[in-house]
Amino acid sequence: MRVVVIGGGPAGMMAAGQAAKEGADVVLLERNSRLGKKLAITGKGRGNLTNSADIADFIPQFGDSGAFLYGPLHRFSNDDLRCFFHNLGVPTIVERGGRVFPRSEKALDLVSGLERYLREAGVNVIFEQRAASIVAENGRVSGVTVVGRTYPAQKVVLATGGASYPATGSTGDGFKMAAVLGHTIVPARPALVPLETEESWVRSATGLALRNVNVALTVDGRHAAAEFGEMLFTHYGVSGPVILTLSKIAVDILAAGKRPCLHINLKPALSSEQLAARILRDFDKYSRKQFKNGLADLLPAKLIEPVIDNSGIDAELAVHQISREQRQRLAEVISGLTLTVKGTRPISEAIVTAGGVSTKEIDPKTLASKLVEGLYFAGEVIDVAGNTGGYNLQAAFSTGYLAGLCAARQE
Repeated sequence: MRVVVIGGGPAGMMAAGQAAKEGADVVLLERNSRLGKKLAITGKGRGNLTNSADIADFIPQFGDSGAFLYGPLHRFSNDDLRCFFHNLGVPTIVERGGRVFPRSEKALDLVSGLERYLREAGVNVIFEQRAASIVAENGRVSGVTVVGRTYPAQKVVLATGGASYPATGSTGDGFKMAAVLGHTIVPARPALVPLETEESWVRSATGLALRNVNVALTVDGRHAAAEFGEMLFTHYGVSGPVILTLSKIAVDILAAGKRPCLHINLKPALSSEQLAARILRDFDKYSRKQFKNGLADLLPAKLIEPVIDNSGIDAELAVHQISREQRQRLAEVISGLTLTVKGTRPISEAIVTAGGVSTKEIDPKTLASKLVEGLYFAGEVIDVAGNTGGYNLQAAFSTGYLAGLCAARQE
């Protein structure tokens, strides 16, 4: 059995190695000069490869597409993935939120482990080979073309990734190849992506990271979603794990022509009564100071001016002159600092691409195409996109495993 795998990312490497272990003659075509270029930068270079949550809890992380991943995730689970890397000499650790990283905290160790896996399995890796098309005759694949030649194949696994981080090789080529063969492509859009805001004050807060905050997303005054965790202010708006997760919903709201709002609770551990008492204590301590100098214990320095501006209280006013009503307004701002989302960063900056080959045209039990015999899909080229926290890489590895396994087997 000759299997050609297109794409040397996590899904493609897993598919190639598994197919070879099943006895297939495997060729892996990678357009770059090295494997795992995007994997090497995941998790800020630390390699958040999966999450320690129960597999049942993975499904909701992918929204409407979660049910499609039920089979792949159970065939190759997060525990299986951790054992897989442990056996390759890459032990893992679990951090806050169940995020799993290599113990070395180096994503490059994941790439090195996968390269060893491919060598031991006997995969023929060919670099700087950008696939142009998948050849199909009489409804069945027969090869893969690159510039100047065709690689014959009885089975093809398409694992080219999405359309984010194009410098790593994810430029949407797989969508085009699948479309030529008749597959429906759900339009690509950013899924986990930083958000741009209307408010210009975020520029002065650039670089400020907040932990343990609650961020709610609303549209037309109605609650849409909420997340608890970490976020980051940037020169264009906001980013960080909480924002990236909420961005999946924000993208759809923006596509509908509406502008969602973010409401940041800076003190979610305090009830309204506790926050009021905390403000009163600080005001007693700084009663003779100006208002702008009386919030140093309560807020990060970069947020003092924005909070004061949003409260409508004169920054020069003496703290002891602030009324009860003004203190209440201050508490409301602290528990709901509002930003208006005007857009997202480009899809090229998205961590994950939503959209891709429609799951309706892929058999979830084998990841085989329902339209073209011998064609399989793995990874981000499929229309599945999960939340941040290691879920998307697990999906890539799980679909790669199952696609490689099934592609290597005779019908």
